[in-house]
Amino acid sequence: MIIDEQKYDVIIIGTGAGGGTLAYKLASTGRKILILERGNFMPLEEQNISHVDLFKKDRYHAPEKWYDPSGEPFSPQTNYAVGGNTKIYGAALLRMREKDFETVQHQEGISPEWCLQYQDFEPYYTEAEQLYKVHGKSGQDPTDPPRSIDYPYPAVNHEPPIQEIVDAIASQGLHPATLPLSLTRQEDDPTGDAEVFGISLVLEFSNVTLKTNAKVIGLHTNASGNRVKSVETEINGQKYLFSADIIVLACGAINSAVLLLGSANEKHPNGLANSSDQVGRNLMKPLMTAMVQLSATPNSGKFPRTVCLNDFYWGEGEFPYPMGHIQNTGGLLQELIFAESPPILSVLAKVVPDIALEQLAKRSIGWWVQTEALPNNHNRVRLKGEKLYIDYTPNNLEAHDRLVYRWIETLKEVEKTLEHSLFKRSRIYPRSEIPIQVTANHCGTCCFGEDPRSSVLDLNCRTHDVENLYVVDGSFFPSSASVNPTLTIIANALRVGEHLKKRI
Repeated sequence: MIIDEQKYDVIIIGTGAGGGTLAYKLASTGRKILILERGNFMPLEEQNISHVDLFKKDRYHAPEKWYDPSGEPFSPQTNYAVGGNTKIYGAALLRMREKDFETVQHQEGISPEWCLQYQDFEPYYTEAEQLYKVHGKSGQDPTDPPRSIDYPYPAVNHEPPIQEIVDAIASQGLHPATLPLSLTRQEDDPTGDAEVFGISLVLEFSNVTLKTNAKVIGLHTNASGNRVKSVETEINGQKYLFSADIIVLACGAINSAVLLLGSANEKHPNGLANSSDQVGRNLMKPLMTAMVQLSATPNSGKFPRTVCLNDFYWGEGEFPYPMGHIQNTGGLLQELIFAESPPILSVLAKVVPDIALEQLAKRSIGWWVQTEALPNNHNRVRLKGEKLYIDYTPNNLEAHDRLVYRWIETLKEVEKTLEHSLFKRSRIYPRSEIPIQVTANHCGTCCFGEDPRSSVLDLNCRTHDVENLYVVDGSFFPSSASVNPTLTIIANALRVGEHLKKRI
């Protein structure tokens, strides 16, 4: 074991949406910051996959096994690299709606109120959109929350086939809106992420140190258990101990919980910062269905997501409960997460030649249909010896099913309008749910709140039990909402960063 003699002010574990953004927020303070990243820098050619190989191989699966509720092992699709999962996401950055922060009655239960409200996050949403160069247009979506200023960059134009669909959807009295996207405006690396807008910027500061291939395997406390005194890390097979005044976890909703549970000691027998027994509980994985719409004429297969629709976000007609969010997937030859469960393409990839598969992908439009998952104490991350179990039973199923079928009916009406143009009327819309191995949009597991008996973190995302330990990834969410959580994670990291600047 090597004890690092250097004393840091802050150690940040993880470089994704939370950790990369927090590092950016704190770098200019001049305080000594150590960033620990389990992976390494990701080559551009690995980030920008655009061919049928996407459907033939498991891309970006971690070299480890997790276990589902039945005890079956699986390889999780989670990215250990500088920038974390933002290196392989779709770059859609949406604000949660005002009502998402309030108590909301769903058909299957309650989405609980947050201890902070939309107006508390609004300044940080604005800051996040500026930092991540979000391209968008306000005023199109009736569910959009109020904003202090408009998007910093104009929305991305739809591809011609998508524009035709958008126009046809609007003719039905619905409100398709341009999807806000983080873009670098660079030819070789167009998608914005936490490496580009976080880590790359902070490495210019002499007070910031980044260590890659650094897997944190334990947090050690002082004798009283109220402070973390050292971070045990494995780097290239050698173990190190690092110390700092402030420790921040940003490993993702699953791995941050795993690190806390695995750091149990005499003062914290159920896991570090787990006197509430809530660490790892209330894991939320929004219900996501991938859907294929077949077209009569080809598209490029390589275009960004650009449209979303929230007309059914809060329900409709005889179903007065929230249903959720819809967006297109972008070109199917580049949609990584979609490739995990494309209803036709995944099957055909095993038996048809590459050229035929590519032609099918180019004659398809993909859609995401996404519904909020409700917190449930039994949906959890747990450790049994060295094994990591994901105990998860989906809920809010009828709301999601209604949204899927409502969208199918919408597409049928669209195709009636466009039957002499790009699309022919379809009798089937192949679809499937995103499997458990895809870790996109997970949240919960270390909920923040004012009561230490029912939450893990306080309002500043500091653990109730350990005074120098914070968590700034999706773990802190009390509810999941139906829109992607990434922008809220980024905004919260900026908010917590403001608090830490004052503390350090």
